[in-house]
Amino acid sequence: MRRTVSRRAAVVRTVAAAASVASLTLLLGACGADKGAESPAKGAGASAGASAKGEEPAAKTLTAAELEKAALAQGDVTTHQVVNGTKADEVPPGAVKTDKPECKPLLDAASAVPVGKPAAKVLRKAVQKPEKMKVDPTASAEDKAKAGLDALSQPVTADVLASYDGKGAQEGYAAYAKAAEACAGGFGGEQAGEKLAFTKVTPDAVTGGDEAQGWTIAMKADGTEVLTKLAVVRKGNTLATFYTISLGGTVKEQPASLIAAQVKKLG
Repeated sequence: MRRTVSRRAAVVRTVAAAASVASLTLLLGACGADKGAESPAKGAGASAGASAKGEEPAAKTLTAAELEKAALAQGDVTTHQVVNGTKADEVPPGAVKTDKPECKPLLDAASAVPVGKPAAKVLRKAVQKPEKMKVDPTASAEDKAKAGLDALSQPVTADVLASYDGKGAQEGYAAYAKAAEACAGGFGGEQAGEKLAFTKVTPDAVTGGDEAQGWTIAMKADGTEVLTKLAVVRKGNTLATFYTISLGGTVKEQPASLIAAQVKKLG
């Protein structure tokens, strides 16, 4: 069991590292998701082919400081606990490898690495709050430990914002779409020495920004199928990627409220 969890965490080392911190915060605060959780705005997004409908006005390339301001902060979305990324979360150059070069944008996204050469980037890590916390101060140590493990099984998302010069954002967006199509049947990978086996990439419906797309990415961990989610949204010259995993094994849906809150903050 430990080996299986280790491999899942290796896929998104930067995301899983935040899960225990954010989940512990949830437990200590004993708070559940508010009823007024954000929901994605209907018609706010466009399909993967939206950019083909015509030329867009020139968009501003956000600086690192502007990306920090546009990134989600704790309290911006009621359904998730949000923490900032740190230098320790950055994946070293060369640490991410695939057996199919055309699939690298997908593995990069799973490692919180932006596609192409962004002018600036920022990482946020968000853990979904349980709908209802069940931690009783008078509960036994065993029950408290179980509640902690349940919290750690909540979906965790790496929200990466990257700004680009020129047509970099449009080209990066297209690179994800091309990779998903080319790698639909699966691909192999390696992250920080851990061998990974992705078995299938299937489309998901995602809306937001100028154009949006998403996928369910299946992988094998010690013979067990693990389902993860990837969403990519372009807003002007900025790309937002959302890669979601669960140490419980399966992510059932895209983090729609998180995506909607991030896109709204991008303006």
